[in-house]
Amino acid sequence: MISEGDIFLFKFPLTNQSTGKRRPAVLLKKIPSQIGDWLVCMVSSQLHHEVQGVDIVVRTDEKMFAETGFRKDSLIRVTRLAVVDEAILETKIGNLPHDALFALKGRLADWLTSC
Repeated sequence: MISEGDIFLFKFPLTNQSTGKRRPAVLLKKIPSQIGDWLVCMVSSQLHHEVQGVDIVVRTDEKMFAETGFRKDSLIRVTRLAVVDEAILETKIGNLPHDALFALKGRLADWLTSC
């Protein structure tokens, strides 16, 4: 069963509508419909792209790192979102603990409501 906070590998869509490379994404919320779409957040190992106070860095020495399935320090890019059909989700590699998912959603809400 697919759940909020799961981390899946799939080809994350690029903003120019070309197919992106296979990368992890955090499942934020299932879209309320019969279709099976999910709001997802991209994950990158390119820490230099971090938007301070918005994105979340997960480092190998953190307690929750093992649960994520990440292979190295990773950046959860709160500002890189997509809505995707669950059928394109390829491989579940891990999940975010509940408190980390709650913090991620809080950062998204804060970013969306900021002036």
